[in-house]
Amino acid sequence: MQRRRIVKTVNAYDSGLHIRYGAALDEYTTFQLGGACRLMISCRTPEELERAVRYASALGMHYVLIGGGSNVLVSDKGVDAAVIRYFSDEPLIHRKKNMVEVAGSAVLDHLVGYAADTGLGGINYCSGIPGTVGGAVLGNAGAFGRQIGDAVESVTLMNERGETWNEPGDALDFSYRRSRLQRTGEIVVSCRLELENADRNQLSEERRNILKMRSEKHPDWRVEPCIGSIFRNIEPTSSAGRRKAAGWFLEQAGAKDFKVGGAVVFDRHANIIVKRPGGTAQDVFDLAARMEESVFEEFGMRLVREVRYLGLFKGDDPQIAAEFH
Repeated sequence: MQRRRIVKTVNAYDSGLHIRYGAALDEYTTFQLGGACRLMISCRTPEELERAVRYASALGMHYVLIGGGSNVLVSDKGVDAAVIRYFSDEPLIHRKKNMVEVAGSAVLDHLVGYAADTGLGGINYCSGIPGTVGGAVLGNAGAFGRQIGDAVESVTLMNERGETWNEPGDALDFSYRRSRLQRTGEIVVSCRLELENADRNQLSEERRNILKMRSEKHPDWRVEPCIGSIFRNIEPTSSAGRRKAAGWFLEQAGAKDFKVGGAVVFDRHANIIVKRPGGTAQDVFDLAARMEESVFEEFGMRLVREVRYLGLFKGDDPQIAAEFH
């Protein structure tokens, strides 16, 4: 049986924050993989996030920000840094007419469910996409040819010192699965979405159909630990001629038969890796590298990784990304 590091939980008297020293990160990612961090600061609200960032800055400690842990692979060796977890199981949503303000810590699917239940359309395509709203804005999440950036009216951002300001959504340079936040490391504290009035029954039916479709094609990470797609779909400007699913290229390259240790390619989706008993983060890392190489050998093009890596992996440069995931 694998040994666990002893975890000490305290409430920092001078910050009011919940802090865990030596927290094991496999408890906070959907891959259920990863070693420990130096300390974890958990926060739910924008106010708690500001205190957390200022607290870590006051300690002079480098920190990494995560949300739901649905798009991050943490090294087996862990992360030699503080981790700020901005996540809430409660929606933290406020509506005014067709404008919705939501904390970046909210679960994206909770927001979609709220919108459908209250007759607001324009975001139903995000049904079932894991992760937080902040992570969705960071990576401009979407499906069926649509993306959340289209609905973002404005955002409240925060820098590494805990300073906040507002910006319009069109200042974030949204493009396919991209935003400027991936370059700058700015944190999505909250965002305002401009949605549209729609029929609740139609929205609910559409949402049920999307969730059913996703369940048929994607594994349930609670049963088969995984994250979303490993690689981004292929841009229209590439040799694909138009945007095409990375999974198609991976399947043509034989990736569905690939396995490294306890990491295997999902049998119904060639762009998803699932963890089997005994699997490690290094197994996933090595399998993803093999998948990428197979497409390059077959088609002469490089896939772009969608998942973020945190910590040190054999065969790669040290990486610590202070981003939402």
